[in-house]
Amino acid sequence: MKSATPKVLHAICGRSLVGHVVAASRELDPEHLVVIVGHAREQVSAHLAQIDPEVRTAVQYEQNGTGHAVRMGLEELSNNGITLDGTVVVVCGDTPLLTGATLKALSDTHAADGNAVTVLSAEVPDATGYGRIVRDDSGAVTAIVEHKDATEEQRAIREINSGVFAFDAQLLTDALGKVRTDNSQGEEYLTDVLGILREAGHRVGAAVGGDHREILGINNRVQLAEARKLLNERLLHAAMMSGVTVVDPASTWIDVTVTVEPDVLVHPGTQLTGATSLATGCEVGPNTRLADTTVGAGARVDNTVADSAQVGEGATVGPFAYLRPGTKLGPKSKAGAYVEMKNAEIGEGTKVPHLSYVGDATIGEYSNIGAASVFVNYDGVNKHHTTIGSHCRTGSDNMFVAPVTIGDGAYTAAGSVITKDVPPGSLAVARGQQRNIEGWVARKRPGSAAAQAASAARRETDGEQ
Repeated sequence: MKSATPKVLHAICGRSLVGHVVAASRELDPEHLVVIVGHAREQVSAHLAQIDPEVRTAVQYEQNGTGHAVRMGLEELSNNGITLDGTVVVVCGDTPLLTGATLKALSDTHAADGNAVTVLSAEVPDATGYGRIVRDDSGAVTAIVEHKDATEEQRAIREINSGVFAFDAQLLTDALGKVRTDNSQGEEYLTDVLGILREAGHRVGAAVGGDHREILGINNRVQLAEARKLLNERLLHAAMMSGVTVVDPASTWIDVTVTVEPDVLVHPGTQLTGATSLATGCEVGPNTRLADTTVGAGARVDNTVADSAQVGEGATVGPFAYLRPGTKLGPKSKAGAYVEMKNAEIGEGTKVPHLSYVGDATIGEYSNIGAASVFVNYDGVNKHHTTIGSHCRTGSDNMFVAPVTIGDGAYTAAGSVITKDVPPGSLAVARGQQRNIEGWVARKRPGSAAAQAASAARRETDGEQ
């Protein structure tokens, strides 16, 4: 990956690579779930503790192959007094497209066929780099040969090992003790267990997956991007089949953690990330990015960036708005063009139509905030709160210097700097008195275009008189 970030911690569609695998594995409702960690284990273990605190970790201090890794996982359980019985499913931490349904199908096939081991296989257009499934004339699996150890004839095989297996727990434990390291890498290959079990007279089977793309592993940034695209297509397909309109899937991105209800309309250039939730009938985009944001039924969000915000039913946002964490827009409210909000609660029907910053504020119901208003919340050391009541009308180009309170039904004049509380129903005027200095341009800017225009205007006025 050529990265300071461990491979399995690279993320697509809202989860790390290993996070996707853990989530799919959880769908089996396993009695024990163990992740074997090695390289950058401190980072990986800390991440696992965040996303799934019930996951156990086993440390592979030396990376001596896949068989050695599984042995470390089994020892982690046995060292804690756990005796395994039943089926052990082994998956790879860099296969984010693998689904719980496929794992369940593998486990069910394993049980139904009475296999000692069942490998999940797939037929792929290009098998380069993958272990090949070798079968006998009856179709039984005789071996899995790694690409680097395969003959030219074996490399022509397109059925590959996914790296995902279902084992009989006791037979797996016994066979791992017999795995040798006489191969090109000097490692313990988990795939050698199949030959060991077969030679012992046990049944070895394979379950061919329905979609070979599920087993794709990630080894570089190109493959990471390809997997992200495939997973995004899968998520959007599911959303559209559930009643969501996605105008342009090619330019729309969605995380696995996003929820979208039927009859939502998503325009091109939209990114939905984190715990974002879109309610029935809302319209989002174009060119909108929502992170951990809820959008109520019938709301409209256009050309907007929102992070950890709440947009109420029937509210409108944008175009070109920025909703920062803590923003709560009430039903039928508005955050219009070039409006930025942070830690602000906006009441039902209240409008902030354009060119304003609202930070650390509470605004009541059905008020209107004039254009180019700024809530001055920071004194250089601390943040302060502004409260504006219901049914207020504040003028354009107002500065509300917090802490300050505007009472219900109050008005403020355009161009005012409000530094004191305004009682309910009052009009606040906080601006200097205008005075006109006659002839200033002619004296101070003689010969300028402004002076010539003013002179012409005076002549025209004198002629009219």
